[in-house]
Amino acid sequence: KIIHPEAAEYDTAAIVIISVAIAVKLVLGLYVKKQGKIVNSGSLVASGSDAMFDAVLSASVLASAIVFLIWGVSLEAYVGVVIAIFIIKAGIEMMIETLNDIIGKRENAETSKELKSIICEEESVLGAYDVTLFNYGPNKNYGSVHIELPDTLSVDDVDKITRRIQTDVYRKTGIILTGIGVYSHNTSNDEAAQMRNAVQKAVMTHDWALQMHGFYADTENKTLRFDVVLSFDVDRKEAVETLYKEIGAMYPEYNMTIIPDTDVSD
Repeated sequence: KIIHPEAAEYDTAAIVIISVAIAVKLVLGLYVKKQGKIVNSGSLVASGSDAMFDAVLSASVLASAIVFLIWGVSLEAYVGVVIAIFIIKAGIEMMIETLNDIIGKRENAETSKELKSIICEEESVLGAYDVTLFNYGPNKNYGSVHIELPDTLSVDDVDKITRRIQTDVYRKTGIILTGIGVYSHNTSNDEAAQMRNAVQKAVMTHDWALQMHGFYADTENKTLRFDVVLSFDVDRKEAVETLYKEIGAMYPEYNMTIIPDTDVSD
């Protein structure tokens, strides 16, 4: 109709129907979006937003009809183009969101940082790492994490600590921690502490090494182990081989275990 314009036709019934539709969509959208936030349902929030978006599009049609009836200027063809662009944009965004849910997406930085902060409030916890979160519906959030604890604690101590952490995290965030792994931390061995600093310095010289944690050196049995968080833009196998070569040259008498971690959360 832009290339070959046609006379627009509007009647009172059409105007009334469009007006009622706008009001209904707005009320429905606001209600559904509000309920979605209450039950923490992304699907309901999205449905509410979609209904409100439909109301805006319908309002644009109503506006073009009013302009035509008052001034005789036909805008429906141009409004149709604008609506088509918005529909395409909304479709692409919905597709991206759906693919993110299927393939997986990085956890919200604020959530993971809050989780680590709560965990590190526990006196004996020296660090929290490898946060992984899963959502199975409204208010059904589960996760796992690794914590670093002094190597002087007993199994009973660790059990009490992990249970307190699970309780605190659930009470403050609603997240159920289904698993808490433990890294032991050298506390009374100066040689191990020096090794930690030297290894960390060597590891972090690489741009693709984002973090080192979980370091433990057994100076008596000559073993050391640590995890390193790798960037997505590096070949994991090559990166680990490089670290084995470099750290092995620093401590040739030690048997090493290097675990590459994926950068899935902040």
